[in-house]
Amino acid sequence: MNDRNQDQSATASPAIGRRALLAATTAIAAASILPRRSSAQSAASQASPSLPARGEFVVRGAHVLSMDDKVGDFPAGDVHVRDGVIVAVAASVAAAGAQVIDGKGMICMPGLIDTHWHHWTTFLRPALRADDPKKTYFPVSAAVGQHYTPQDSYHSVRLSLAEAIGAGVTTTHNWAHNVRSPAHADAEVKAMRESGLRGRFAYGPAQGMPNDQSMDIADWARMKKELAKDDMIGLGVCSRNVDAANASRGAINADMAKKEWGVARDLGLPITLHTNGSANIQLLAANNLLGKDVQLVHPLNLAPGDFELLAKHDVRYSISPTGEAGRTGETQLAELLQAGVKVSMSIDNVTADRCDCFACAKMLQILNRHRTAGKYSLTTRRLVQMMTIDGAIDLGLADKTGSLTPGKRADLILVKTGTPNMKQIGDPYDALVQQAQPSDIDTVVADGRILLRKREFTAFDFEKVAAESSAAFEALKARAKFS
Repeated sequence: MNDRNQDQSATASPAIGRRALLAATTAIAAASILPRRSSAQSAASQASPSLPARGEFVVRGAHVLSMDDKVGDFPAGDVHVRDGVIVAVAASVAAAGAQVIDGKGMICMPGLIDTHWHHWTTFLRPALRADDPKKTYFPVSAAVGQHYTPQDSYHSVRLSLAEAIGAGVTTTHNWAHNVRSPAHADAEVKAMRESGLRGRFAYGPAQGMPNDQSMDIADWARMKKELAKDDMIGLGVCSRNVDAANASRGAINADMAKKEWGVARDLGLPITLHTNGSANIQLLAANNLLGKDVQLVHPLNLAPGDFELLAKHDVRYSISPTGEAGRTGETQLAELLQAGVKVSMSIDNVTADRCDCFACAKMLQILNRHRTAGKYSLTTRRLVQMMTIDGAIDLGLADKTGSLTPGKRADLILVKTGTPNMKQIGDPYDALVQQAQPSDIDTVVADGRILLRKREFTAFDFEKVAAESSAAFEALKARAKFS
């Protein structure tokens, strides 16, 4: 197939550039595009705009990093995809009639997997000020979050997922800790479904709700039923922090945790929560709350005995390196890995930070060198593993994604190596961790659908998404009387 016929299934749309990004902070009047929802209308029944069709294509001549030891890597290899499934990965693949994507000068690898991201906060960016303590992430999200409508949740999540696609993320854990009503939950799921990305919706509490008030546990069963046949979006529960005094911000005591976690476990839903220090781990253990269905977030200030305890109960840990680097305490990655705890990587939020999995990996590399003085070897391949297959393991999706393995779903990205920061690379894993950045992402494929090609969205009208998000934020500010 000649070059003129290549990539013909990708529909041209606005490129990601400065003009598009500036649109996110420009208030443009726009009508709400989230339909009103009757009590009988479910998230599953709401129509989504059409996504690119799954077809048949082969990536040819790329430096293939499969993240599967049985498949291996290929300095010049092919990846064949048909109807959303990876058919073959080899040095050369016969794929007569398939669309050809030229992979020369690119790294072809699994899509990046985020395991903890507060998408609902994304469109709060214009309200934050790094040098004003009253306008940093926590005070702003806590105050303004209480005025969110379902439409606000939808617009913020949609903007956030556009950034995810542009940065090479194909799976995300939507850590929704501002679910103010079932309609808010439906709005976030709608945005996820429209993005074409794989993920988990972690149903959480509402900002500002009393510590002694239970979450809307009755709605979890409804949402589970609606997502039961959704191959792309799973359901989980994000719990509030658990402490003995039931006094810290957004925290509950062990009795409330037992009540809410008991319902989650009866429904077979995985549980995730933030932690801070050894006391949290010991309290969870003392109340028999730890288990393989639990993902903890932010491994800071743990004690030596905690790591073996976590490994014993097969608890997962999600690390958010760029955010944790600025907090009190140290990210104890080496101790977790040495104890055999399953660890993954996450973005956390993109209000004050950005979606950059490569920067997260680089930060972990630096923190490990600083903390262990080189005594614990953390290879660049292991760091790439953390943001691909280890993320899939954490989210229970390793049978579907996380590696370029024949039979798995086709979640993959192409990373350009001809850019100034990636020119003349040596080891590809070194290059990804130490040199790569989101702008090097050329192509993003999720479940066989090409969502980004040559740095252009194929489904998102990003200018429209950004403008509508900006308009919704301005309306929210007015309602919240925030200035």
